Amino acid sequence: MAVEAVIWDFGGVFTSSPFEAFNRYEAENGLPKDLIRRINATDPDTNAWALFERNEIDTAGFDELFLKESTALGHPVPGREVLPLLSGSLRPRMVSALKACKQHFKVGCITNNMVTHHSPGADAPQRAAGAMGLVMPLFDHIIESSKAGVRKPDPAIYLMMCEALSVKPDACVYLDDLGVNCKPAAALGMRAIKVVDVDQTLAELAAATGLQFDEEALA
Repeated sequence: MAVEAVIWDFGGVFTSSPFEAFNRYEAENGLPKDLIRRINATDPDTNAWALFERNEIDTAGFDELFLKESTALGHPVPGREVLPLLSGSLRPRMVSALKACKQHFKVGCITNNMVTHHSPGADAPQRAAGAMGLVMPLFDHIIESSKAGVRKPDPAIYLMMCEALSVKPDACVYLDDLGVNCKPAAALGMRAIKVVDVDQTLAELAAATGLQFDEEALA
């Protein structure tokens, strides 16, 4: 089926990956590399991260529960110290690619976020980069986990986007920096692209959509 919509994740796609900031924090604090990712991968549907992204706990609750979970793995980390690490720098080439796609297809954004700390553009570094002003108004529809009460990789959130855009899954391209979030999209019939770096992503997006991104978009 011909492509009718391109659906995007936000963090790690339009901004640099928070995993880089996690690793810096771990190195600076003498913690094992990828500890934060391991905490987040433990009980991924019911842990502090999942509950916060579904807006089922507040900031204080996240701070306390994340500390409990990290302590159980032998390295106490307060949740309040993790939240500032979520900001990333904007990737202009990805924004240009979104604008190019918008000229030909419907475009949507599905983001797992936290209502008080990680709505795209909500924090100071993102406001300074203009992420909210530059990126979010371009989408035809946005689904935020903290508002929808459901988060990736639950297939329901992808189907919600398809319904909002009036498209079938097999008419969609989906981009995300996490393989665990790409898998359900692919299972539904979407062409899933795991974002590893900008060059690779734009090459795969060009192949999927038939678009040729000009030199300005790649600058």
